Amino acid sequence: MLESGYEIATFAAGSFWRAEAIFRKVQGVIATAVGFMGGSVKFPTYEQVSEGNTGHVEAVQVVFDPQKVRYEKLLELFWVLHNPTVSGEEGPEVQSQYRSVIFYHNERQRDLAVSSKKKQESSGKFKRSIATEIVPATRFYKAREYHQQYYEKMDGGKKLR
Repeated sequence: MLESGYEIATFAAGSFWRAEAIFRKVQGVIATAVGFMGGSVKFPTYEQVSEGNTGHVEAVQVVFDPQKVRYEKLLELFWVLHNPTVSGEEGPEVQSQYRSVIFYHNERQRDLAVSSKKKQESSGKFKRSIATEIVPATRFYKAREYHQQYYEKMDGGKKLR
């Protein structure tokens, strides 16, 4: 149950471990969870999604207080977390679970995401066109506990400093 006044944002920006670790550091972010969204398989596992046959992407769901951090700020962070010009980029590998996606939870988020994408496209920052999809949020399947706050569990987040 979402506490009154809080909102949810969901992003797919490559590996969910890295994205979650970075979003968790934002003041005004109340909670994060990593999981899968956008596919056709119910209750997918990490292994199934990694095989690329489910249609799901690795996603991070962010609960935030809009009085402390605006959705637009989360969008700005999304664009610098990954290369949005490659559909499914993660290091040297290109895999479907790493697609760049903004899942919107309401029409305001959709409008802001579309505007943000247009701003990125016209910025000249990218040599290729942006492949990021902007689609309605579907059911979020939380990954196993092992994957939650993975970087913090493995090395105290040192890799991201």
